[in-house]
Amino acid sequence: MRLKTPYLIVVLFCLTAFAFAQNTPAAVSGTYTGDWGPSPTHRNPVTVDLKWDGKVLSGTVNPGQEAITLQKTSFDPTTGAIHLEAEAPSRGGKAYFVIDGKFEKGTMTGSWNHDNRKGDFKIAKK
Repeated sequence: MRLKTPYLIVVLFCLTAFAFAQNTPAAVSGTYTGDWGPSPTHRNPVTVDLKWDGKVLSGTVNPGQEAITLQKTSFDPTTGAIHLEAEAPSRGGKAYFVIDGKFEKGTMTGSWNHDNRKGDFKIAKK
């Protein structure tokens, strides 16, 4: 019985360390790809670059010549909650997106809205 207890403690410690490493705040930084849209059949591809410095979350959507800089961002490392806002060109004007999601094990899922439109998204770290 004595041999089983230390073995069990080591196994639990390793599993906990692995789970924590997969969901550490630093793991939020990186490039994500996936899609977003208003319905399961109407989807748009998206790439998001994020950087978390331990206090401030910053990033861009669809990096390149037409990149959209994220504004009013936040990340709660204890819950994995992410909040992003961005202003994007839209049919002769601008659309102001509000995005709320959750980071877990290299994937972010959540919802977005602008004006009277809303939908969901799912992006995974490359």
